[in-house]
Amino acid sequence: MSLPSYDCFIDGQWRPAHSRETLEILDPADGAVLARIARGGASDIDEAVRAAQAALPGWADCVPVQRGRVLHAIARRILEEQDRLARLESQDTGKPLAQAQADAIAAARFFEYYAGVADKVLGSSIPLGPDYADFTVREPLGVTAQIVPWNYPLQIASRGLAPALATGNTVVLKPAELACLSVLELTRICHEEGLPPGVLNVVPGLGQEAGYALAAHPGVNLVVFTGSVATGAQVMRTAADNIVPVLLELGGKSPNIVLADADLDDALPVLLKAAFPNSGQTCSAGSRVLVQRARHRELVDRLAALCHGLKVGPGLQNPDIGPLVSRAQQGKVLDYVAIARDEGAEVITGGTPLPGADLGRGNFVSPTLLDGARPEMRVHREEIFGPVLTILPFDEIEEAAALANATDYGLVAGIWGRDVGATNWLARTVKAGQIFINCYGAGGGVELPFGGYRKSGFGREKGLDALLSYTQVKNICTRIALPRRS
Repeated sequence: MSLPSYDCFIDGQWRPAHSRETLEILDPADGAVLARIARGGASDIDEAVRAAQAALPGWADCVPVQRGRVLHAIARRILEEQDRLARLESQDTGKPLAQAQADAIAAARFFEYYAGVADKVLGSSIPLGPDYADFTVREPLGVTAQIVPWNYPLQIASRGLAPALATGNTVVLKPAELACLSVLELTRICHEEGLPPGVLNVVPGLGQEAGYALAAHPGVNLVVFTGSVATGAQVMRTAADNIVPVLLELGGKSPNIVLADADLDDALPVLLKAAFPNSGQTCSAGSRVLVQRARHRELVDRLAALCHGLKVGPGLQNPDIGPLVSRAQQGKVLDYVAIARDEGAEVITGGTPLPGADLGRGNFVSPTLLDGARPEMRVHREEIFGPVLTILPFDEIEEAAALANATDYGLVAGIWGRDVGATNWLARTVKAGQIFINCYGAGGGVELPFGGYRKSGFGREKGLDALLSYTQVKNICTRIALPRRS
């Protein structure tokens, strides 16, 4: 049986990379080859940018309601193919099938949401007196470069594509080489549902080749990147040479703060779900729990019991925890567990690779609880990107706020408790782009602005605020000659 293969998609056509080279996509559950993708490079990126530039005037001038209709059609098609897309996403990334199904639904929702917004991107009127008529319009930035990560390829590609297209921009997208098959299938759907040639161009390949060429291309007008701080900083430096704005989402070390009066029956299942989505390979994962000392022991014991009940296995078996995306990522997570032990943290559960006939070939790590951590420990401050949850006790809410803010990140935070004054004080004091009180996340969160403080990045995606990132304001002022009196 021949393996699926995917080429570059440029100017409405699938074509092989100029190098004619390909890359293998591996199943993280067993290491088997799933597909081959083109190894695009600088020449492919250049062709894609030129195609996007050529398509820009027609798409930007397209009546907004018509752009919205195309996005609606894409959303409908995603929903029609959601089962197939979810299975592909689950096998490609390793995430549990139910989580991949939620990603497919969220992807459709992004296109639905921004389809409805396309004809509502409004300017404003500025009163200058009877001699002038002054107003603003929001115009597309132009060619947007989208560099999409491997952990949520379908959802994050849709998160960037939908608002970019709704506001009249064109796109060159570089998906991650570790997991990108759903993005390439999404590309097919966009083309088949009427997106004009050149409006969306997709070049798979290595980050240091195709990704760098895209960020550095002088024909790009906005670079959108989701990934690590180190790579994000390099993207920003590269874009700066062309004076091009960037929209960066770079990860987090998000806390859930549990006050003494919190309802643990409600909180604990959510804490676990927040910590381990996609095996913890999630920028917004709640990877720290800060618990008031009076409930510390109870919380640790009950979370440990819940962890012991989690099922680990290949994503298509719909477990609670799937494999990590690669052997290198598995090694990184296990190294952090070793660092935690060396620094004096106690490993309550997990922290080991999973051997056996079914799991030994995959990149599995058992769900891990670390107790007894201290603020200066690396496992408290650094993003691990795996199924590892660190627990720290605190005494007063001021200490909780200080602990929550004691990292370089500021993406998301959860707060649990019945005292409205205490929870809202913490919500105002904790430095994070999203704060959830007695919950964590809100479905796909499509409607909620998403972005970080500090090294979690800047700019906002999702919700209406995303429109600010994909448009620029033009002010138009007209002097009006008043009628002469006879």
